[in-house]
Amino acid sequence: MVQHLTIGLSQSRTLSSLSLTLSALWQTTKQAAEKGVSILLFPEAYLGGYPRTCSFGTSVGSRSERGREQFLAYFKSAVDLGDTPEGACDDWIENKLPLNGDTGRRGDGTRQYLENVARETGVFIVTGVVEKAGGSLYCAAVYVDPRRGVIGKRRKMMPTGSERLIWAQGSSSTLKVVTTTIKGVRVVMGCAICWENYMPLLRYSLYSQGVNLWLAPTADARDTWEPLMRVVACEGRCFVLSANQCVKQKDLPSWIIPSRADGEGLGETLSDPLNPPKSSRLVGDDDHFVSVGGSCIVGPQGKTLAGPSWERDNDLLYIEVDFEDCERGRLDFDAVGHYSRPDAFKLTVEGLDLNPPP
Repeated sequence: MVQHLTIGLSQSRTLSSLSLTLSALWQTTKQAAEKGVSILLFPEAYLGGYPRTCSFGTSVGSRSERGREQFLAYFKSAVDLGDTPEGACDDWIENKLPLNGDTGRRGDGTRQYLENVARETGVFIVTGVVEKAGGSLYCAAVYVDPRRGVIGKRRKMMPTGSERLIWAQGSSSTLKVVTTTIKGVRVVMGCAICWENYMPLLRYSLYSQGVNLWLAPTADARDTWEPLMRVVACEGRCFVLSANQCVKQKDLPSWIIPSRADGEGLGETLSDPLNPPKSSRLVGDDDHFVSVGGSCIVGPQGKTLAGPSWERDNDLLYIEVDFEDCERGRLDFDAVGHYSRPDAFKLTVEGLDLNPPP
């Protein structure tokens, strides 16, 4: 049986409210469905937003009142998926947690909205979210199956740089892959968020579970990102989808830059380590890019199949692929099998079964 599927990603940016962003996600997913896309990835922190350039009024040993107000605004913009701070895993996925007595549900309805979009369009959706649980925020990615609804969620284990100020660390148990069968093709998906892709042992934990579709929602817009995705694809003999946002300064939330007259906060974009110098960096220039994108699709031999996409908002990348290319590639290399020397090297991960799913 032919093992072909069309996979894709959307280089979409967060809009000014959660409701508008969810509406845009629906429209983009409908468009992808019309193109025959079966699996669609959205960027890191797409729902809830990536607070690029914002310092939240902090320095070593000091926090400002204005920074606390910025965090409050960011916290309010985050998504409540109804999970617990420690992560309820299968109980959350299977809707076994207690409901809110007033609303009759858990969370703010975003989970149900995503499930409706997947069901109505027939597209398997994976999207980055900033999730609030208790008093903390988590950078996460949620897997939404058209038939079964939400079947998994990843929480980023190691936030990058200043992200550690605003995002808590997720559990290693969320590295568990998910499986689905689409048009007769069995897909094993694993997700590494942004610079988690630079963590060799984390990569190995996903390879060990037999992943054939690697999802890499990111905020890294440097031209060094695509080579990393090519390494991951070739190392894991898997297809890779990597989606980033493309954002201009004028698209940032007002609470990040409340006043452009005094220029406060603007200078941070000049040395943003996750954004390359592809456009002008004029302080106060609303049209300069604070993230230029760079989304791409890579095949299991390390060849870029689509992208990278630079300075294009709402860019939809998709391609039909043959998932048997993953097995073809393992003729000469299997990072966790015949090339791994398991007699000499072993990896264990707390709370995670590294065996491929049945």
